[in-house]
Amino acid sequence: MSGRVYLKDVKEHMGERVKVQGFVENIRDGRTMAFVVLKDITGKVQITLEKEKAPELTSVLEGVTPDSVLTVTGQAVENEYVKLGGIEILPEEIRAESIAQALPIARKDIPATKKKKAVERSSIDQRIDYRWIDLRTEENQLMFKVQTALVNAMRQYLLGENFIEIHTPKLIGAASESGADVFEVKYFDRSAYLAQSPQFYKQMAMASGFERIFEVGPVFRAEKSYTNKHTTEFTGFDLEFSYIDSFYDVMKMEENLLKAGLQAVKEQYGEQIREMFGPEVTVPAGPFPIVKLAELYEGLEKDFGYVAPDSEKGDLTTEAEHLSYDWVKKHYDSEFLFVTDYDAEKRAFYHMRDEKGVPMGYDLIWRGVEITTGAQREHRYEILKRQAQEKGLEEDVKFYLEFFRYGCPPHGGFGLGVDRMTMLLLGVPIKEAMFLFRGPNRLTP
Repeated sequence: MSGRVYLKDVKEHMGERVKVQGFVENIRDGRTMAFVVLKDITGKVQITLEKEKAPELTSVLEGVTPDSVLTVTGQAVENEYVKLGGIEILPEEIRAESIAQALPIARKDIPATKKKKAVERSSIDQRIDYRWIDLRTEENQLMFKVQTALVNAMRQYLLGENFIEIHTPKLIGAASESGADVFEVKYFDRSAYLAQSPQFYKQMAMASGFERIFEVGPVFRAEKSYTNKHTTEFTGFDLEFSYIDSFYDVMKMEENLLKAGLQAVKEQYGEQIREMFGPEVTVPAGPFPIVKLAELYEGLEKDFGYVAPDSEKGDLTTEAEHLSYDWVKKHYDSEFLFVTDYDAEKRAFYHMRDEKGVPMGYDLIWRGVEITTGAQREHRYEILKRQAQEKGLEEDVKFYLEFFRYGCPPHGGFGLGVDRMTMLLLGVPIKEAMFLFRGPNRLTP
């Protein structure tokens, strides 16, 4: 017998002696027989014990509770009456690695039986208090397999397009892009800030001649938001690339990137996502529709009677964002929508502007939620300096402006939130979509 066998592979070892390890999902201890459902990251298997034949194993199982961890060695045999794939393991040795105490949360709703009352699922905040226990469910483990497949496919796509992966500092000396919503930290004898995005350093890489870069890393936002899509720390997938002709090149790159990511997720996990979460993973066939902000507002008024306040028409309101999903489904049968032509005052100072002063950038809306702001950047030093002055940021971004004094190619890029994409892909709240949620009231576990 070799080493440990993953539970999904037990079927390849029928008639052999195998060693399996995992958490106890369920245990039924009868008078003559005991049945244990063991679960690992790959699947489940039934352990079937005839008590009479192995009294020493019976005594081990007496103290075992749900969520205890076992190592079991025994024969893998076929049994058509076993619901779990018609396979069971007849144990020769059972070792309790860890005995679990009674669980402090209910991970799922448990319906009533003749003997037991129904158990209601614990609230999301209670479950986050014990997130490591909550994460043991099939749904939660599938979520992070899906996220892994998505990020890996996007990374592979970019590597195939000659991108370099970089890792930029998250401790910065100036209060980054807008001067607001940053976390200040004590840095020896002075203040530092946690980076709101890798924006400035991505652009430094363009000035370094790297041409095409991406980064997957933490992003910090000191926003006191309690919505179902905001967090104070999340994982960003950012990229920047040089020698573009316009921001339409940036949009095309994002479109191709997302198609590659969704294609991989659909192939690997599409059926499981539908079974466990409900949503269908859709890989868009054609190009993503593009609409100007003013035209979108006209469309929303015409189709849904929605009128945004005049003071907010330079940006996309949250309600308009949600309604845009119904609008784009109706007119283009698409889940994605690029929105362009925002007001300059609503966009970052480093967005390039056209001859009319309109920022050359976009937001990408997916399923009625904004997932990206992208743009062609202003790479000409004097213009960039002037645009920073307009916003009163020249002093804050002095170090950043230096990147453009010694030659810099035209470039653009965007950032995606990995957690927000996971949330939209599976149709779950942001607190569920993250390994560990961080919000204004949540710093542990």
